[in-house]
Amino acid sequence: MTQLKARDPRTGEYDYQFEGTDRSALEAIASRQRATAQDWHALGLDGRMAKLGALADALGKHHDAIAAALEIDTGRRRIAGLEVDGTIGAIHGWLAQAPHLVPSGWTEGRMNPAIRHAPQFLPYALVGVISPWNFPLTLSMIDTIPALLAGCTVIVKPSEVTPRFVDPLRVAIAEAGLSDVLSFVQGDGATGAALIDTVDAICFTGSVPTGRKVAAGAAQNMIPAFLELGGKDPLIVLESSDLEAATDAALRSSVLSTGQACQSIERIYVQRSIHDAFLSRLVEKAEAARLNWPDITQGEIGPIIFDKQAAILEAHIEDAKAKGGRALTGGTIETHGGGLWLRPTVIGDATHEMKVVTQETFGPIMPVLPFDTVEDAIAMANDTEYGLSAAVFAGTLEEAQAVGEQIEAGAVSLNDAALTALFHEAEKHSFKLSGMGGSRMGPAGFQRFLRRKALIANTGAPAPLGAFAEDAQ
Repeated sequence: MTQLKARDPRTGEYDYQFEGTDRSALEAIASRQRATAQDWHALGLDGRMAKLGALADALGKHHDAIAAALEIDTGRRRIAGLEVDGTIGAIHGWLAQAPHLVPSGWTEGRMNPAIRHAPQFLPYALVGVISPWNFPLTLSMIDTIPALLAGCTVIVKPSEVTPRFVDPLRVAIAEAGLSDVLSFVQGDGATGAALIDTVDAICFTGSVPTGRKVAAGAAQNMIPAFLELGGKDPLIVLESSDLEAATDAALRSSVLSTGQACQSIERIYVQRSIHDAFLSRLVEKAEAARLNWPDITQGEIGPIIFDKQAAILEAHIEDAKAKGGRALTGGTIETHGGGLWLRPTVIGDATHEMKVVTQETFGPIMPVLPFDTVEDAIAMANDTEYGLSAAVFAGTLEEAQAVGEQIEAGAVSLNDAALTALFHEAEKHSFKLSGMGGSRMGPAGFQRFLRRKALIANTGAPAPLGAFAEDAQ
């Protein structure tokens, strides 16, 4: 076993030690879960729903302990509690949907009605989930819940950056009677690589470079990979927009969770006629945002969770300044109590030659660029290797929709931004380098864990060989 340490993002101290799971231990866990997979599937959907309902109850019972651990992992209190609440809500949401998501019954063939077909759905015996550090519980469970309901057993490898929440979560899992079908294994990249070699399907949320490695490992093992990767989400603001609403949405979607979210807005395009007014109002609102230091119960901006990310943020800001950009707010990595912080940073005079406009930032930085025509805005929004999500503001829904339909991204928020963080009912795919595989949202989030088998029945007489003779009429 490898000894690992985790850093408290508020103090900067490496004050938590834990053991990484090596390949042999992981294989033993996988073997045990494969032995239970048939019984888990045999429970049927109703039986599995009852177990997941028990997990929701157990999460509620241990809410405070899990939230307290998440608070230390991430340095934020309100969102830590919301992660637990959201996971409980997600379970109940899937319990309501699942009974309606699998078709059944026979369908007559179009060419020959005597031949009929019916589906059978079989789960993957063992699904692996590799989750990131920005929302440790939410992104550990977003794939896990529907996979369990589908009849899969699951092994989750959370980020080694935020490991503390696992212990109290395991208590809830055990109380719900799910320890035989749901395991959390701690570890670093080596554990994640071993997990890919152990399971029948892999789900990964994280960066594009690591996602490529996951995809390559899955391809080598001929297993499906469901990848949700990075983004560089654009927001387009047309001159007909409500400036108050647009600046509210721009700020929230860019700096919520300190910008440490895949679907954060990372570049803002504003029609030139309203650019100065928009920029002025955005700066005012950004300056009013407060660090949640020293009192964790106050303010909106938490610490930078992963210390290595601070260096990336600083490099992007300095690159923008060197190329003519202006940090109108924030702009400096601050140290408080040993933790690293960045206030909301609005970058004026931004261009597409800057890293802050072209590379994923993953922090509370808002480069603002003017545009003249809608066609210009669409071209700039699509000038990226990413395609996770995007947003459009306009005076009417119809105007926003017309622009949104031309943006190359999997989900486009209209007259708001980053709605995929709040609304999980709409299916979507990641475009370009932002991922691959079936949607984790909407009905497909459940159905992708089921392999579809076709049962084909002939209710008439089988065709004889002679029917295919060269001289047959």
